[in-house]
Amino acid sequence: MPAELDHDTVTAYLRRIGAAGPAGPTLAVLRDLHARHLRTVPFENLSIHLGEPITLDPAALADKIIRRRRGGFCYELNGLFGMLLAALGFRVTRLAARTIGADGTLGIPFDHLVLQVELDERWLVDVGFGRHSTHPVGRDRTGPQDDPDGTFLVQDAGAGEVDVLRDGEPQYRLEPRPRVLADFRAGCWWHQSSPESHFTHGPTCSMYTAGGRVTISGDRLIRTTGADRTETVLAGPAELRAAYRSEFGFELDRVPVLANRA
Repeated sequence: MPAELDHDTVTAYLRRIGAAGPAGPTLAVLRDLHARHLRTVPFENLSIHLGEPITLDPAALADKIIRRRRGGFCYELNGLFGMLLAALGFRVTRLAARTIGADGTLGIPFDHLVLQVELDERWLVDVGFGRHSTHPVGRDRTGPQDDPDGTFLVQDAGAGEVDVLRDGEPQYRLEPRPRVLADFRAGCWWHQSSPESHFTHGPTCSMYTAGGRVTISGDRLIRTTGADRTETVLAGPAELRAAYRSEFGFELDRVPVLANRA
């Protein structure tokens, strides 16, 4: 995948996630960037409920995530992160996946964007799935892989596809064919507009913290640390905007409201 970010944008991106200057493409660097991204860039669908169109144009993604310090969902987060990795010298391939429901039902084609990075072995890189792995997952490892956020398993699904499981629960089925970012436009459009997409059911914004997560879902501020969970109702737009500012570090000129799904 060719690099699509210039030097100044790469520098600003690394500053955004609190990373040091450019370093060689090693597993240690990849693991560090992956974890830092999860701790600084939220997984969120606010654009859908703010009436902001979601585009996969690299300049628009950089403006949203780097300059405005926002987050996004998989196409945005993994899309831009893949460009950063490529600019730093990593061999990156975009792959399509379909989420797997609790009943085993597969999501739509191009349901999810995952990155594959080739070093001495292939690694699955995913900073755009919400709660997932803190570090990259070995694509070709057959046994369980322990991670700070669970135990992961990559399991053969036939026809060159693999299922990625977390703590024994299937998360998504990954295709082997390399893709370009434009391939995900239809999935991106569906997820921001279809009443069948869970992203249109309400605004949410979530990010890793030390030992847990912080989430704003609708008007509720939710903190989890280990097995402990607290939930606070935020009273009105002023409290909501202040919570987005203090918890996630970005300003909203208005609060997100439920998108029209009629």
